[in-house]
This record gives sequence, structure tokens and C-alpha cells, in this order.
Amino acid sequence: MSGADVSHRNHLDGLFRSHYHWLCTYLRRHLHDAASVEDIAAETFVQLLEATGLTALREPRALLTTIAQRLLYQRWRRADLERQHRQQIDVEYATSPEDIAQLTQTLSRLDRSLQRLPGKVRSTFLLARIDGLTYPQIAAELGISQRSVSVYMTRSQALCDRHSANQLLQDKRSA
Repeated sequence: MSGADVSHRNHLDGLFRSHYHWLCTYLRRHLHDAASVEDIAAETFVQLLEATGLTALREPRALLTTIAQRLLYQRWRRADLERQHRQQIDVEYATSPEDIAQLTQTLSRLDRSLQRLPGKVRSTFLLARIDGLTYPQIAAELGISQRSVSVYMTRSQALCDRHSANQLLQDKRSA
């Protein structure tokens, strides 16, 4: 670990100790689920940890708020999309409650799988698949190279492929 890495981690350790509880309090105004509040607060600091070239911040709470709000908006967009998909499936396919429950379980498993990915890989996948952004747009949004976007998408696609294969196996077992 280089001296810059140690310095970065020490700086973030101080930011975390000074502002984590404040950020959780801020997020509680928007979320009433304590686990969701802690998840978003923790992910905010993970994104800072992954950021390179972070120097001393004059207004750390402004940056923390911006990152947390972006994560909060992503969560709300995902919930809206899930709701829309459920409604669309109900209308288009007139599915039974059992089919809807199975689809919801599948989506939950996929979401848990995506949560295992590092923050930027997961964000890249969601920006591409949910928001429909192009690789150059994603690179600009996340401050990474287009090559990184391509690598992250390959990594997340491999996860989706594994998830699909596991789902097929489970379907065969239950049939």
C-alpha cells in the first residue's frame, strides 16, 4: 500500500468518524427504514474510498450529501422501475399471484447478487441497463474511462449469466 493510499484511508477514516452519524440523520428525513439509511450512508463512504485523488475537502458535508442523494435517487428509480414492471407484467401477462411472487423472488435474488459487486461496477450496470446510458455517458457520469465501463459491464454480465444459469437449475429442480 502506497503512502498516498494510507493517507487517503486516514483522511476518510476521519471523515467517517466526523460525519457518519450526521449523514444518517440527514438520510432519515428521506427514508424511514434504518437499514436503508445505514446502507446508503455506508455506500456513500465506499464511493469516497474508491475515489482517487481526493484531497482535503473544505465542505465535506456538501460532497457527502451529493453522493448520498445520488444513491437515494438510484434507489427510488429502481423501486419505481420494479413497480412499473410488476404492473406491466400483471396487465400484459395476467399472471397469477404465484407467478408474481416467483418473479419478485427472482428480482430479489438478482438484486442481492448485484449488491455483491463493487460500487462502480454495480453503478455502471444500473446506468447502462436501467437508465439506458451509453458507455461514454457512463464514463463521464462516474469519472472513469470507457475501457473501465466495458470491463465493468463484462463483469456484471458474467454475474447475470451465472444468475440465469442458477435460475434454470432451480426451475428444473422444482419441475
